[in-house]
Amino acid sequence: MQILLQVSDAELISAFINGQETALETLIHRYKDKIYTSIYMLVKDKYIAEDIFQDAFLKMIKTMREGRYAEQGKFLPWAVRVAHNLCMDHFRRTKTQIPITMPDGKDISHLGLDMDNACEMIEKRQTHASVRDLIAELPDEQREVIVMRIYGDLSFKEIADMSGVSINTALGRMRYGLINLRKLITDRQMVLR
Repeated sequence: MQILLQVSDAELISAFINGQETALETLIHRYKDKIYTSIYMLVKDKYIAEDIFQDAFLKMIKTMREGRYAEQGKFLPWAVRVAHNLCMDHFRRTKTQIPITMPDGKDISHLGLDMDNACEMIEKRQTHASVRDLIAELPDEQREVIVMRIYGDLSFKEIADMSGVSINTALGRMRYGLINLRKLITDRQMVLR
């Protein structure tokens, strides 16, 4: 067992596929805390996290035994991705209908409103409004180029012609406008989706 602790992930997986069960134990021991923590941070329930953790390793074992695991990087990112996907499956299975009650007491949950879609639309609207507010704070020349490019979908040649400047100047204004937008976002610690 001590020797296995010094072996690479790829070598452990190969050993496991070739029938050495202790190689899998070493992999589990090596990464159990990181994988479990990534699951727990998503589901925020100890018992659900433990179930998903076990399911994740069962799925990984099956994938390795069937020869479908391809060592494209490291074991840990793959394992965390498997666990993350199982968390998302859990959320899809346990998604509950949120009761929506009108002021007169009528329940309209049964109308089939897609709450995820509605929330996503609200978030997009808020993000677009935040971005518009930030663009409004840019210097006039930068704001003009960004608005024509993003909202007007104009080429840089068209922007240059309309602004009476060279293409390089239009590109420079766009570049500095984006730099200033990033700075505003960072300074205000905004998270845009």
